[in-house]
Amino acid sequence: MFIDVSKQPVETITVTFEGEELCIRSGLSIAAGLLEAGIIHFRNSPVTESPRSPFCMMGVCFECLVIVNGIANCQACMIEAREGMRISRQSGDGSGLTGTKAD
Repeated sequence: MFIDVSKQPVETITVTFEGEELCIRSGLSIAAGLLEAGIIHFRNSPVTESPRSPFCMMGVCFECLVIVNGIANCQACMIEAREGMRISRQSGDGSGLTGTKAD
C-alpha cells in the first residue's frame, strides 16, 4: 500500500554508506533513502565496471544491488532501511561475499 508520507511525522534512522553516516527517513527502502540523500552510484557493472543506479525501483532490473552488513547481492529497492545498517557499493558480481539477504 502507498503511504502519504507528507502527513506522517518525520522520523529518521542512521545508516552508514561507504563509511559515511547518513540520516534517512524511516520507512523508506534502502534505494529510496540513498537516492533522497543524493547518492546515485550504487554498484559497478560486472562486465565494464561502469557505475549503475536504481532503475525500476520494484525488484526487476537488479541495478540497485548493494552490500548490506557484509552480505552481497541485496536489492536496495526491496529492503527497508533499518537503523545501523552498513551499506556499501557492490563491485562486479559480489563474489567473495556470501549470502543474498540483508535480514
